Amino acid sequence: MIPRIAEKTLHRYAKGFPVICITGPRQSGKTTLAKLAFPNKPYFSLEDPDTALLARSDPRGFLETWPEGMILDEAQYIPELFAYIKTMADKEPVPGKYIITGSQQFNLMGKITESLAGRAAFLTLLPFSLSELVSAAVYEIGNGDYLWELMLKGLYPPLYDRDINAQDFYSAYIASYVERDLRQLVNVKDLSTFQLFIKLCAARTGGILNLSSLASDCGIAHNTASAWINVLETSGIIFLLRPYFKNFGKRLIKSPKLYFTDPGLACRLLGISTSEQLFLNPLRGSLFEGFIISELQKNRLNRGEIPELWFWRDNTGMEIDCVIGNSGKLSVVEIKSGKTFNEDMIGALLKWQKLGCEAKRILIYSGYQKAIHKGINVVPWKEVTNL
Repeated sequence: MIPRIAEKTLHRYAKGFPVICITGPRQSGKTTLAKLAFPNKPYFSLEDPDTALLARSDPRGFLETWPEGMILDEAQYIPELFAYIKTMADKEPVPGKYIITGSQQFNLMGKITESLAGRAAFLTLLPFSLSELVSAAVYEIGNGDYLWELMLKGLYPPLYDRDINAQDFYSAYIASYVERDLRQLVNVKDLSTFQLFIKLCAARTGGILNLSSLASDCGIAHNTASAWINVLETSGIIFLLRPYFKNFGKRLIKSPKLYFTDPGLACRLLGISTSEQLFLNPLRGSLFEGFIISELQKNRLNRGEIPELWFWRDNTGMEIDCVIGNSGKLSVVEIKSGKTFNEDMIGALLKWQKLGCEAKRILIYSGYQKAIHKGINVVPWKEVTNL
C-alpha cells in the first residue's frame, strides 16, 4: 500500500476538530486513507442499502450506538444525518470523532458548511502525487525517462494496487463514475452529447475556457455548458486555473484556463494509447502543463493548504503559465515539455522582470539538468515535488 502524505494532515486535524471531511474525485483513495489513518474507528458506507436505511430511519440511535465515533463513507447520500452529527459534536466535542468522506463535493460541502460550520476540517484528496509514487519507489527520482509513461498511465490509486490495464480502467471510470455520477446532477437528455462534451473539454486542455465556443461545438445552450463545466470541476475531473490580475494596470485576460486533474484520463478521452502517441500529439505541451500544475495543487492540498495558483496573460498575448502565491511572495513559473533547454523557453520570464513585479522566476521542463540561467531557476520536472 502506498502511503499518503495527507495522512499527517488528517492526524493534525484530528487534534482540534470533532468532524473531518475528506472529499475528492471517485477512486482517489479517500476510503482507504480514512481507514488507514483511523484504524480503530468502525466504518460504514452509506451507499450500502441496509446501512443507509438504518441511518435514515434512526439517525440518533445510529450515531449513539458507536459513542467513540465512526467513519462515514459517501455521507452525501444521507444529508439529514449532518444535523444530528452537529448535535453530537456540540454535546461532546471530542476531536477526531467523526470522519466523513464523499465523492460528490457539490452535495457534501454545501450540507456540511450549513450544518457543521466551525466544527469540521476539510481535506481534498486527489489521485497520487509524484511525491507519493517516488517515496514508495514506484518510480525513481534519479535517472529514468518515464515521464510520458507516467502521464499516459495517470495517477489514480487503483492503477497501482491492482493488476489492471490503464485503458480498461479509464473506460470503466468514464462509464461507471463520470457518466453515472454526473448525469444524476445535470440534465443530460442525450448521453452521447455529454460524452462529446467531455471529449471536447479534453481537446481544449490548457486553453482559455470559451463557453460559447464549447457550447456551439457540442450543440448545447451556453447555460448548459456552464452547468456541465461546474459539475466537472466540483467533482474533481477538471480544474479551472483562474487568472492573476492583482497590482496591474493593463487590461488582462479574465477567463480561466481548463485542465484535467489527471493526465491519464485526458489521454484516454483524446484517444492517446501509447507514450509515442503522447509525445507526438499536438497537445503534449498542454497535457504536460496540466500535469505539472496538478502536482503543484496536490502538494498543497495534501498539506491542508489552499492552493494559491493562477496564470497571467495580458491582452497582447504575453503569458505566464503559473503564478504561485506563498504568504504574499510570488513565484512565476513557465512550463515547457521540451527536454532540451533553450533560450526560447524563458522568453516570458525575461519579459516579466520588466513589469516591475517582484517574483521568483522558475522554468520547469521535461529534462533533467538543474541550473540558474539569467537569474531564472531551471528546474527538472521531477523536482516539482519540492515546489
